[in-house]
Amino acid sequence: MSQAINNGTIAEMNGYTCIFYDGYWIKYYQPPPESLEAKKCLIEALTRRLFNHVEHGINIPGIRLSEARTAYERETDPDRKRVNGAMLAGALFNRAAAIFTKLVELQADGVQIEPDDALMRECGDYLLEALELGQMVRHRGGDECIDELWGEPFKAFSQPIAAFYESRYIKIAQTMRDVDRITMTLTATFAGSTQMPNVKPLILDFAEAAKRKCEILRTDTAIFTVWPTFVVARDRLQTIQPLLPVSPSLREIHEAQEGNRILKAGTALVTNIVRARVPMPKSARDLLRQCDQFRRTFLDPYECTDRQPAPPSLL
Repeated sequence: MSQAINNGTIAEMNGYTCIFYDGYWIKYYQPPPESLEAKKCLIEALTRRLFNHVEHGINIPGIRLSEARTAYERETDPDRKRVNGAMLAGALFNRAAAIFTKLVELQADGVQIEPDDALMRECGDYLLEALELGQMVRHRGGDECIDELWGEPFKAFSQPIAAFYESRYIKIAQTMRDVDRITMTLTATFAGSTQMPNVKPLILDFAEAAKRKCEILRTDTAIFTVWPTFVVARDRLQTIQPLLPVSPSLREIHEAQEGNRILKAGTALVTNIVRARVPMPKSARDLLRQCDQFRRTFLDPYECTDRQPAPPSLL
């Protein structure tokens, strides 16, 4: 019996250094040395990434924090208050980033910055409040709340950089797991379908490209190979056309339309997950329910001898 691999094991795999977490080998990046400058760069990068994945209009400059807070406190309509809360969270993140930048500049001028410095505490308070408001923020692709993404700047502030990197590997492994579950479900959904008989290889190629994209940093030169491979695999899957008879029935047309919609929705969901590099469980559960309904409505009444069992569910 082979010995189980411990989480955190580092080894050479396929020509580059990888680290193992929860069943996945992930490309390993050496964390930078601990310093306020390194933390500042990390927090800035995480904040930019955060605003790139969430709904529009909430990237409020920190200088407008008082206005954002007043608007949030005065709003009484629940739906508008949610948006105001998201805007306040954005202002809090930007204020914290501005304070941290100034602290790094002071340190560069020779000023000793202690962990219990008043401005350090204020920065941490802003990040923590923004984290608490993160549940009001929606992903740009829909109503999914990805509060784990909102937690990353606070983690980078409050943890050693090496510990933050470790937490990211754990999250990437969870993301890869959900990519596998979603794509396995899509494969099982269309197994036996006469309208999409050749979709399985395209889904498998897409899944592999998605997991590689998950582990690669944008600053890595490998991105010039990994990203095009992912885009091409995604586009090939999105543009596949169902095979219909010359004179299709209304049921066959409906099956083609619904199958096409589910395939595009699954491809878009995996793309969002991979770009954010965090699981999106609510959206995944919704998609898997749609896949189950599609199978029961269009495929279960037929005899499909090559039908594959559904993979472990996210439900």
